[in-house]
Amino acid sequence: MQFKLIMVFVDEEKTSIVLDAARAAGATGATVIKDAQGHGLHRQFTFFGLEFMAFRSVILILVEDRRSSVVLDAIVSAGGLDENLNTGIALELDVSRAVGLSAHIQTLEAIQPPPPKD
Repeated sequence: MQFKLIMVFVDEEKTSIVLDAARAAGATGATVIKDAQGHGLHRQFTFFGLEFMAFRSVILILVEDRRSSVVLDAIVSAGGLDENLNTGIALELDVSRAVGLSAHIQTLEAIQPPPPKD
């Protein structure tokens, strides 16, 4: 079975929205890394002249290859990722090998058969 890793970088208040959308689209779980900080296209400063970096969540979702497009599209829509510069980003990476998933795959196939290939 082939997998994709979807990485999502969003403001913390959008974390639950993105996770709910991913699960509704076929994702079976995720890992959330909270309190990540990063630099955007433009630096933002507070009234004291200090740089402001809002806390973000990094969401890692391992999905079956055939489900990844649907899950990613749901994430983009729910998180509003294409609305402006500050809404966050998502990316999809090929996974060459994943271990520790045998029981997870059996359960997934029993309760939720994979979608038909296009």
